[in-house]
Amino acid sequence: MIEARAINATAVRADFPILGRSINGKPLVYLDSAATSQKPAVVIDIMDDYYRRYNANPHRGVYTISEEATAAYESARQQVVAFINAASGKEVIFTRNTTEAINLVRYSWGRANIRNGDRILLTEMEHHSNLVPWQLLAQEVGASLEFLRIDDQGMLQLDELDARLEGVRLLAITHQSNTLGTINPIKAITAAAHRAGALVLIDGAQAVPHMAVDVRDLDVDFYAFSGHKMCGPTGIGVLWARRALLEAMPPFLGGGDMIKRVKLHEASWNDLPWKFEAGTPSVAEGIGLGAAVDYLKNLGMDQVRTHERTLVDYALEKLQEIPGIVLYGPRDPEIHGGSISFTIPDIHPHDLATLVDREGIAVRAGHHCTQPLMDRLGVPATTRASFYIYNQPDEVDQLVSGIQKAQKVFA
Repeated sequence: MIEARAINATAVRADFPILGRSINGKPLVYLDSAATSQKPAVVIDIMDDYYRRYNANPHRGVYTISEEATAAYESARQQVVAFINAASGKEVIFTRNTTEAINLVRYSWGRANIRNGDRILLTEMEHHSNLVPWQLLAQEVGASLEFLRIDDQGMLQLDELDARLEGVRLLAITHQSNTLGTINPIKAITAAAHRAGALVLIDGAQAVPHMAVDVRDLDVDFYAFSGHKMCGPTGIGVLWARRALLEAMPPFLGGGDMIKRVKLHEASWNDLPWKFEAGTPSVAEGIGLGAAVDYLKNLGMDQVRTHERTLVDYALEKLQEIPGIVLYGPRDPEIHGGSISFTIPDIHPHDLATLVDREGIAVRAGHHCTQPLMDRLGVPATTRASFYIYNQPDEVDQLVSGIQKAQKVFA
């Protein structure tokens, strides 16, 4: 097996203008990429170029700059198609973010297919965006929600999977936990769900930016992710779904661009994917996402994963040297993504995040939109450091040093 070449993080960092900033007189150490990643200059520049040279609505105009906007926007869709190995652009729906993509499925597929008494299976580690939509649907139609539990290492208890899947209509699950860093074995889980007759929706917000994702190989039914976590802009996300499902689903929103013909009392719908893309699209954001996809593709997603695995391995080792620290999630870097959550005795995560910010270190503190998971862990909040392509081992050392300085404040 050929080992993936290492990413040159120093060279990568030079592509990200914001990483040249100083915070409180210290170089910025950005460890919150699980919330949003930073953007390389190529993404910023291509969006600026759109606004400066060919700002126009796509799909509608027959004049030059509208046609240029259409070509660039739809080219970005094809870049996404190749990136996740979709069969065609008809399966790739542009949304605002992962949350909207999941809500699209909840509204369009869920309302048409989930009935009173049906069961939806989730997990204890889900982000609120893959929990609250299903709560709303269950309340609306009288379905029930059930949950796969996690063990004390933050891994799903899959020995109970087959039994829990019996009679389930939909399994909605994260590919990678934004809090624990746990990478779930989606292909095996999906196969079990399909054997039980359930469809599978994947929250891929934390996976697509960090590893190679092939939706056809995973054999899932719906897969959602966001541009802003993968070097792209905010305001653009993706729902991939099987074409047959999308063809059968009613529209999510009504208005321009999603119609084929409108009369006073009725309308017919546009072809896929535009059937689910009502109104003026986020053109610059879509083009920016295409540039981000190309940027990551040029790095190589296997290399991205190798880089993060090495960083996580080092970070887990160094963090465990801090007296009293409690780490949450798997210890094996092979199944641990770039997010590491922890608590420090007698220091609230918000206080810790504030103190390390004085050292120029940006980490997240709170419940990370996973309050039920916090309940399971028995804590109100954690501190989370999340790593990406531009992070280096010396930043782990700076984080450890910052935590140790905070401990002295509370000593």
